[in-house]
Amino acid sequence: MHTLLRYIHGYPVNIVEQVSGLVERNQLIPWFEQRYPTRHTIQSEKALYDYAMAIKNQYMKKTAVVSKVVYDSKIHLINHALGLNTAISRNHGGKLKAKNEIRIASVFKHAPEPLLRMLVVHELAHLREKNHDKAFYQLCCHMEPDYHQFEFDARLFMMVNELKAQQVKAQ
Repeated sequence: MHTLLRYIHGYPVNIVEQVSGLVERNQLIPWFEQRYPTRHTIQSEKALYDYAMAIKNQYMKKTAVVSKVVYDSKIHLINHALGLNTAISRNHGGKLKAKNEIRIASVFKHAPEPLLRMLVVHELAHLREKNHDKAFYQLCCHMEPDYHQFEFDARLFMMVNELKAQQVKAQ
């Protein structure tokens, strides 16, 4: 079980103990599913792009253009991340043109909408703030007031997915 707790490493001991207790009593999955009974319907990459652009246009109109927003099945495995924001510069006729791309781990294709929103907000915030500093998190909370709760819940979502996979293997 301690490998599951890697998702919440760094949180206060009392929170880790609460989550650990839910896991030990086989209650984390039902608790999570009661908290988040539905999943979002944003399945296509066009829908994901439109979703991200709606948030960007509401809160960050004057930031860099985003050329692509996609689900990526390789993110979690390779980068130990849930999303990536990349800027690619290309030379076009002596001028540098930047293309910003956002990639969301494909596991979030089946997540509750608030958790997807938190990831999109996180990656959009990187357009303005490159580092995970105070200004970055202030921007995230401006776009999503419950950002920190949803970030924690996204970690629980990853734990729930692993527990479900273990249950399938055991059958």
